[in-house]
Amino acid sequence: MTITGAIVLFAVFWFMGLLIALPIGLRTQGEEGEIVEGTHASSPVNPQIRKKMKWVTIISILLWIPICLIIYFGVISIEDIDVFNRLNRPER
Repeated sequence: MTITGAIVLFAVFWFMGLLIALPIGLRTQGEEGEIVEGTHASSPVNPQIRKKMKWVTIISILLWIPICLIIYFGVISIEDIDVFNRLNRPER
């Protein structure tokens, strides 16, 4: 695995985790009954983005390290997941 591949893998884990974590525990202004003038009722009251970003980073690192080690040491390779045998095609 190249360094670029490792960075891209971490970014995928991190952004996917963030998109999953953002709506967790979200309270809207409509639910609270205190709608600020000029905002929509579905606007968040306290999204706690910094807290969610910290947790997403920790969880992403905990998932990323074992996956990188598995790929680096060749425990699972692309040949192992080549279901349709497309890598071993005969030359034309």
